Amino acid sequence: MEETPILKVEGLKTYFPVGGGLFGKKQVVKAVNDVSFEVMEHETFGLVGESGCGKSTLGRTLVKIYEPTEGKIEFMGKDITKLSGSEMQDFRRNVQMIFQDPYASLNPRMTVSDIIGEGLDIHKIYKGEARQKRIFELLDLV
Repeated sequence: MEETPILKVEGLKTYFPVGGGLFGKKQVVKAVNDVSFEVMEHETFGLVGESGCGKSTLGRTLVKIYEPTEGKIEFMGKDITKLSGSEMQDFRRNVQMIFQDPYASLNPRMTVSDIIGEGLDIHKIYKGEARQKRIFELLDLV
């Protein structure tokens, strides 16, 4: 039986227009250029590369902070590049990004439990004892 990937990226491109001005030639920065990969359930996927090679731009494109210029992103069989507003909200409940800068991403005055619980609170997923139980389940997973 063939396993279906939970994340499938095909031919993903994220380009940004630069320069041009009134009389200048329009140019683009090809921040992500034709990236493809699959991530299976229970698999850990690592992405490495030099500073400035597009890793963060790829991550931001995968969670739709940036719109892809071209390509397909499937999460659990659904093409997220075509999601409506409410579908996008559901997607963001399941997929989130922690940015590189830990001081911008993680509040050092909050406990790990509070940081994990913050996402549950924002999406109004769990309350009371169920919330704390889910936090411990998530910590146990990692």
